[in-house]
Amino acid sequence: MKIPENKKYCVMFSMLGFFSGILYGNLVSKNYIMSMGIFNAFFLEQYRQTDIRTTEYVWYIIRIRLMPLPVLIISGTTKVRKVVVYAFLLWTCFLGGILLTSAVMKMGVKGLILCLIGMIPQAVFYTGGYLILLWYILAYPINRWNISKTICLALCMLLGILTECYVNPGIMQLFLQTL
Repeated sequence: MKIPENKKYCVMFSMLGFFSGILYGNLVSKNYIMSMGIFNAFFLEQYRQTDIRTTEYVWYIIRIRLMPLPVLIISGTTKVRKVVVYAFLLWTCFLGGILLTSAVMKMGVKGLILCLIGMIPQAVFYTGGYLILLWYILAYPINRWNISKTICLALCMLLGILTECYVNPGIMQLFLQTL
């Protein structure tokens, strides 16, 4: 059975992407990260003072967070579906490594905490939803798509969007007031 082998590859590509992002942030783009970015004091102060228009923000988040879904679904029906899954994991974790490295370089431990607070509420749901889809794509001949997977994926994405739009801004502003 190939499922345990797929798990190993998923973990391997995720770790490779994350550590590559850390190395890239430290070695290649260190000067760029230190010169600008979202972790400077001006940007954080602007975010703290901004009143977020939730209705507009919801539509923005829907467009941004759900865009990879159709790409993954369509590519999951091709012969290169496993490559697409591994590339998605590699790229996503690479970006996470860069983000966390940038936060630590600019703000130290506070930056790491800021990133975790900024991602945790919604990332739990988004990760669950995307894992359902990625796991299905990897185990396609064995697994079949059904209504429970559809409901779980839709529920995870909906809860991710709702927490990102309604819970996350409040938590972020509370944390930024303590800085």
